[in-house]
Amino acid sequence: MSVRQSLLAILAQGPCYGYQLRHEFDRRTGSVWPLNVGQIYNTLERLERDGLVSRAEADDRGHVYWRITDAGIADVDEWLSSPVVRPQGTRDELAIKLAVAATLPGVDATAAILAQRSTSLRQLEALRQERRARGDADDPEGLAWALLTDSMIFAAEAEVRWLDHTAQRLSGHPRHAMALELTADRPKRGRPAKTVSAMSDALPAL
Repeated sequence: MSVRQSLLAILAQGPCYGYQLRHEFDRRTGSVWPLNVGQIYNTLERLERDGLVSRAEADDRGHVYWRITDAGIADVDEWLSSPVVRPQGTRDELAIKLAVAATLPGVDATAAILAQRSTSLRQLEALRQERRARGDADDPEGLAWALLTDSMIFAAEAEVRWLDHTAQRLSGHPRHAMALELTADRPKRGRPAKTVSAMSDALPAL
């Protein structure tokens, strides 16, 4: 979630003060990921440092309005027109947990999968119930909430499918067959070798 670009995009609609920005962010994200005011002001100060926003004097009610600069508008335009590229190096705690469990001697990875699947299904059903209860709203704020909730539902469904796939894959092996004992080999110093995909990404285009 890019708080930085989201706040910039809101400021592109007109000057706002801190609490107003928080309210506008909540309206556009269905209040799924609420921000605290301290986070907003920290972000605004970094945006000001980078020349993307400027602040005005406080009004008679003490509100300090922030305005987007030309550089900030260019930054918003680039963000909105560019695809989101999810980094491959992001650590997934669940995937790491099951990979380690599946290769540890004496550990029942299937039990860990079943426990996780039960929790994931409960979370998925809670999301589905909330989605059904609110339905499809015709107003912009309802649409924003529905879009984000649908995204979380699809992600939860994908997690359950992956857990089922993992359980089926492990069922084809005796529990001890895939266990990794501690190795006596001395690991080499330095960085790990790059993967094939990482090396191909680094090659210049022909």
